[in-house]
Amino acid sequence: MAVGSSSERRASYPGSTPPRGNGSDRVRRFLSDPVVQFLAAGLVALVVLVVASGWLSKRAATDEAVGDARTLTQLLGRSVVETALTKGVVDGNAAAVDKFDREMLKRVVVGDVLRIKIWRRDGTIIYSDKTELIGQQFDLDPDEVEIIDRGGSAAEVSDLTKPENRYEQNFGRLLEVYTQVWSPGGEPLLFEAYFSYDDVSRRSAEVLNGFRPITVSVLLIFLALTAPLVYVLARRLDATAASRERLLVAAIESSDRERRRIARDLHDGVVQELAGTSFALSAAARASHDRPESSAQLEELAGGVRHSLRALRSLLVEIYPPELQTEGLAAAFDDLVAPCIAAGIAVDVHVAEHADVPPEVVALVWRVGQEAVRNAQRHGRPDHITVSVTRPDDGIRLDVVDDGEGFDIAQAPPSGHLGLRGLRDLVRDAGGTLAVESSPGMGTRVTLEVQRS
Repeated sequence: MAVGSSSERRASYPGSTPPRGNGSDRVRRFLSDPVVQFLAAGLVALVVLVVASGWLSKRAATDEAVGDARTLTQLLGRSVVETALTKGVVDGNAAAVDKFDREMLKRVVVGDVLRIKIWRRDGTIIYSDKTELIGQQFDLDPDEVEIIDRGGSAAEVSDLTKPENRYEQNFGRLLEVYTQVWSPGGEPLLFEAYFSYDDVSRRSAEVLNGFRPITVSVLLIFLALTAPLVYVLARRLDATAASRERLLVAAIESSDRERRRIARDLHDGVVQELAGTSFALSAAARASHDRPESSAQLEELAGGVRHSLRALRSLLVEIYPPELQTEGLAAAFDDLVAPCIAAGIAVDVHVAEHADVPPEVVALVWRVGQEAVRNAQRHGRPDHITVSVTRPDDGIRLDVVDDGEGFDIAQAPPSGHLGLRGLRDLVRDAGGTLAVESSPGMGTRVTLEVQRS
């Protein structure tokens, strides 16, 4: 028999976890609490909303600050620059430019405005508070030309690498705003004002700081108001689930008691009567040796009764082995493997002393062994089955090994092999582990281990 070779694959069923009560189980139970999950989800939502509202608020504040800069630039262009602009400034007259420069430095290049420029459509700077730029010509962007032609205003972050911005590099990041102004001769010009982008960021931060306390406070109040409600609902659900579980356990225990009663009544009544009838018929057959025809009929009847008795005992094992509580696992497994022996399968049963093992653990060992033996007989077509119950480390271990056809653990189990998987919850509740080792043509080993708590 090749079971246990290195070519086998091993599968542990869900529920084959360490005994209950360890740290990981407590953490898992804590994390599965609905109140904890609700509060965690609320905190995640709080963080997401704070981040999202912060981003939106910053964007809105930036737009508002840029809008303020555009409004200020248009106001300065219309009310100050146009009224002070003369034909001499446009023509480049030095005296006129000097007078205009003093006026601009006094009334325009103050506060948030760091620098100004006035452009012709051909890209010539007719005025700048940085007088070195006056008279120089640079390429205008299409949107700047459009403002000269159609009016309006626009704003953008300054590209300080451009030649016309070389004198602004010491200001740091800048916001430049354009608007249309008119010369005394009716020529459309471009008025450009530079603002510190740090002021825009500061304005954004002020707006954001105004939004954030409101957002956080509303969410915290929402969590504070809803957490008690969630707690009450969760406790009610837990109580309902516990009540449902108690009813289910009571139903299972009632069914188990009824199965034991039926099995006991059949074993102590009908089985004993059939056994007595079989013995009586056999004795009558022997006593009728002088009447061969009657003796043969009696022996045939005795054989039929014995066959019915074996079928009834197999049915008792299916219902609930009467010997499980009285004579223990050894007798119960002997009855379990009787059909295997009758089918020509060699069976070895070895059961260690287990008088101190709790009855529910004994019943679990029996149910797993029953399912494993049934699977082996029905699907594995083995020549030999070994059922072994041992007592390692003060616990109990069941091994059911067969040399049958085996199967591929990685694939879905064949029909009829789901019974072991259905026992996973019982194994987990008992603090045990359930594992299957098998591969095609290499047999199967089913192992159950339960440690005493």
